Amino acid sequence: MKQSRALIQTLREVPRDADVISQQLMMRAGMIQKLAAGIYNYLPLAYRSIKKFEGIVREELEKDGCQELLMPMVQPAELWQESKRWQFYGKELLRFKDRKDADFCLGPTHEEVITDIVRRSIKSYKQLPINLFQIQGKFRDEIRPRFGLMRGREFIMKDGYSFHADDACADREYWTMFNAYKRIFSRLGVKFRPVEADSGAIGGSFTHEFHVLAGSGEDAILSCDACEYTSNSEKTEAPCLPYPHTGEAELPLKPAHFATPGIVAMEDQARAFKDADHDGLPLDHASKFYLYRATRADETTFDVGLVLRSDHEPNPVKLKNLLGVSFLDLVPLPEAEALSGAKSGFIGPVELNVPIYVDRSLEGAFNLTCGANKTDFHHFGFRPDRDLKQFKGFHDLRLAVEGDLCPRCGKGRYQAFRGIEVGQVFKLGTKYSKEMACTYLDTEGKEAPMVMGCYGIGITRTVAAVIEQNYDADGILWPWPVAPYHVHLLSLDPANPEVSAVAERLERELEAAGIEVLHDDREGMSPGVKFKDADLLGFPLRLTVGAKGLKDGVVELRDRRTKEVVKVAPEGAKDAVLAARERILAELREAGGR
Repeated sequence: MKQSRALIQTLREVPRDADVISQQLMMRAGMIQKLAAGIYNYLPLAYRSIKKFEGIVREELEKDGCQELLMPMVQPAELWQESKRWQFYGKELLRFKDRKDADFCLGPTHEEVITDIVRRSIKSYKQLPINLFQIQGKFRDEIRPRFGLMRGREFIMKDGYSFHADDACADREYWTMFNAYKRIFSRLGVKFRPVEADSGAIGGSFTHEFHVLAGSGEDAILSCDACEYTSNSEKTEAPCLPYPHTGEAELPLKPAHFATPGIVAMEDQARAFKDADHDGLPLDHASKFYLYRATRADETTFDVGLVLRSDHEPNPVKLKNLLGVSFLDLVPLPEAEALSGAKSGFIGPVELNVPIYVDRSLEGAFNLTCGANKTDFHHFGFRPDRDLKQFKGFHDLRLAVEGDLCPRCGKGRYQAFRGIEVGQVFKLGTKYSKEMACTYLDTEGKEAPMVMGCYGIGITRTVAAVIEQNYDADGILWPWPVAPYHVHLLSLDPANPEVSAVAERLERELEAAGIEVLHDDREGMSPGVKFKDADLLGFPLRLTVGAKGLKDGVVELRDRRTKEVVKVAPEGAKDAVLAARERILAELREAGGR
């Protein structure tokens, strides 16, 4: 491809509205253009990488018998009402009416549509299992689209769905897809981790996310340094440690035991608890309390409390899953103060007549401090299982953190990483098939709901994540499998007949050998500008043809990642490129993507 004819407009300056490195580099490299908030044009270079990644996905899925189809992006409300997600999904679901005043939405995902297809088509256990997927544009009306292609409103996604006669078959397919995803991301040449995760709005019984590791990642990942347990921090099990003060005498809870005027910070509260026997308290003697409002699937609400140690942070996702509710938000502060009769900082769980759940790190704890529900006062002597009106037990409800002991193996400690979620596999079970009457006739002729699985990959997000992990001060460092082109061929003086002739011949030879070439044949550009553009675009290899080099009988081949330069005769340039390709691909295979 001649660069003089290509739609590639590079920028020297970083666009002001570009937040993360992938967005900055893709905009500077002329790969994407912002059309509206969270909506981008994919220009030719970006689209080449996207199509290459789509090809990898298709190849690996077809190895496992998956079939590709294409479903409409516009979906009727009736299907979403059947699954009971029309309201549950929230404002990210872009709803609209057609000219007949019928309700529709732009599909953020396709569980309802695929379930409708299968219930119309599959009638017998003999037709199961089946695994169907598509690669298609999606739309989610994000409240704050940001980070370029990583958190956009419109994006390209691979979503797949499997249907089974029983749980055992669904479990086998889950792990088949899990391993297929490992192959897919390994082929990209990126460092990634599969992690246990929360199923969120999709639902389901268990799930793993696949994360490309990058400092810019939105997700916190914890991984044990002694076993294979790796999990999104929202899901990570926190260790259950024994209460450290069991040797103390248990004291009764005394109403408004301590005056703590204006003292809100936990550390200050601990220092303020002084009497004849106590000159301040350790921080882990203090408890803290959160009052949440839970929303059920039928949109009814109820308030619920959470108590945990003051040196721990709450994990609302764990509490939401424990309650089995659709949403969980903090009660608005004015309402919480009215309910408790105290200002913020002095609200406590004692005497509140709401269900209250306690983190398991406080099991066996006593002599705790808590808000007295009286402004400027705290209690001392709090024991959760004794003093709460609606005590709902001890549960794992806190955020695990780096350094925590792994409860799975009991030996290792958690290490922390940042990750960009690029894929997820779910076992959905019968969540959708029961609601939508997607059934089959079993071996005895009885009707039963199909067991489902769901498997997604963010295509455009993954391409951006590749850049987040592969760049330097000069630009992108494309891995070979998804590089828009393999070789950037630079003609330093295309008006020179000898330079032009050699460059044209090399372009033809390389393309005939299966190497994708972008030939920078632009006239009037200095060598410095061409070198800077080549570094910015970041193709794996750069082949430079110039009058000075040809005078010495050589052209230059440069590895973009290692910056190693070799000089070869023009006649040997094709073989040098092919040898470099084999070396790069061998290193990729050896690394295994991990």
